Amino acid sequence: MSTAITSVDIDLDLHADGATATAGAAPVSAGAFAGAAPWSPVDFQRPVHALLGLPVDAVGLAAAVDRVREAAFLGTPCMVSTPNLNFAMGARSDAPFRESVATSDLSLADGMPLVWVARLLGVPVRQRVSGAGLFEALADHPAPPIDVFFFGGPDGAAHAACRRVNETAQGLHCVGFAAPGFGSVDQLSADAYLSRINACRPQFVVAALGAKKGQEWLQRNRHRLAAPVRCHLGAVINFAAGTLRRAPRWLQRAGLEWLWRITQEPALWRRYATDGLAFLGVLAFGVLPLAIARGTGRLPDDAWDRATLAQQHAGDTWTLMLGGPWGARNLQPLRDVLARAQSEGVARVRLVMRDATHVDSAFIGLLMIAPRAFAHGVEWVDTPRRIARTLRLHRAGWLLAPRSAHA
Repeated sequence: MSTAITSVDIDLDLHADGATATAGAAPVSAGAFAGAAPWSPVDFQRPVHALLGLPVDAVGLAAAVDRVREAAFLGTPCMVSTPNLNFAMGARSDAPFRESVATSDLSLADGMPLVWVARLLGVPVRQRVSGAGLFEALADHPAPPIDVFFFGGPDGAAHAACRRVNETAQGLHCVGFAAPGFGSVDQLSADAYLSRINACRPQFVVAALGAKKGQEWLQRNRHRLAAPVRCHLGAVINFAAGTLRRAPRWLQRAGLEWLWRITQEPALWRRYATDGLAFLGVLAFGVLPLAIARGTGRLPDDAWDRATLAQQHAGDTWTLMLGGPWGARNLQPLRDVLARAQSEGVARVRLVMRDATHVDSAFIGLLMIAPRAFAHGVEWVDTPRRIARTLRLHRAGWLLAPRSAHA
C-alpha cells in the first residue's frame, strides 16, 4: 500500500506564496481523523423528488450555492451529488453507486435529459444545476472564500487549477491538491492521503476520479474526511485548470454540451452512445407510461384530503400505516413523523401501504432519502400492485427490496 502511495508525485499544500509541501512532508498523526463529521441528520424537509430512479432536489443554482456555503462555514457535513444521465443509467445496476446519491445531503440535476423528463412528468426540477456551474458560481461569489482541496484529475491539472483559483476567484481559495493517479479506491483511501488532506483544513473537498470511483471514494471516507462539504465534480478540475473549455452558454441551454465535450474528449462518444441507447428504453417503458398516467389519472383537489396516517410504536420500531393518496400536496405530516422518529433514535420504520392508493415523485423521493436516518432502514409492507408498479416506472422498485441504511 505505501509503495503505491509514494510512487505517485503528490503536492499536498499550496500556500499564498506558492510554496508547496510534498507527499512525504506531512507526518500521519494518530488524531488525524478526530475532527471528521460523517453525517448530518436527514433533512426530511428537502424538496426532493424521484427522477429516473434517483432522488433529485428541486432547487436552483442560487439555492445550491447558499446551501454549500452555509454548510462550509457552519461545519455541517454535506455530501453533494450531481446526477446526470450517466449516473441514472449506471445506478440501475449498481446499488452502491445508487446509494451514494440516495445518502447525499444535496442532489442536483446535472444534465438536461433529467430536466426534460422532469418537465414531462410535472416534477418541479426546472433548471439544470451542473457541477461545473455550481463550482463557477461558488468561485464568483463574494468573499469570504471557501477553502477547497482538489483530489484527482490528470497530472498537473490539480496544481494548475489550484493556482488559477487563487489568482482569480473571490469565493474559493485553494489550500491544497493531490494528483493520486489511477490507484484503486483502497489505495486512495490510505491514511497517508486522508490525514494530509485533513491537515490542509479544507472546507470543501472536490474529487475528480471518475463518477463511480469518485462517489465510492467519498462514501468510503465519509467518516475520515474533516471537510464538511464533499463532492465529485468530474471535469471541473480540468475546467478550472484551463486544460478544457466549457461549451458556450447557448449549447449548454440547448442541452448539447455533450457534443462539445466529444469534440474536446473524443473517447466520451462511447459512453454517451451507451447511455443514450439505455435512456431510450427507460423513456419507452418508464417515462412515457408515467406521463400518460399523469395525463389520464389526475386526482381531484379534494382527493388529497383523504390521506390517512396512523402510527404504532413498539420498542425501536415505528410502524406507519398510510391510506389514500400521498404526494407533494400533503406530505408534511409524513415528513414530521419521520423527522421525529429520527430524533428519537428509532432503528426501523415499517411502512404499511395496504390502504394507500396513489404516490407521486415527491413521496418516492422522500422515501429514497429516508433509510439513512434509521439503523435498520425502512421496510415496505403490503404494498398494492398499483403502488409497486408506480415505483418500478420511476425506476424505484429497489425501495421494496429488504435493505438497511448505509452504515
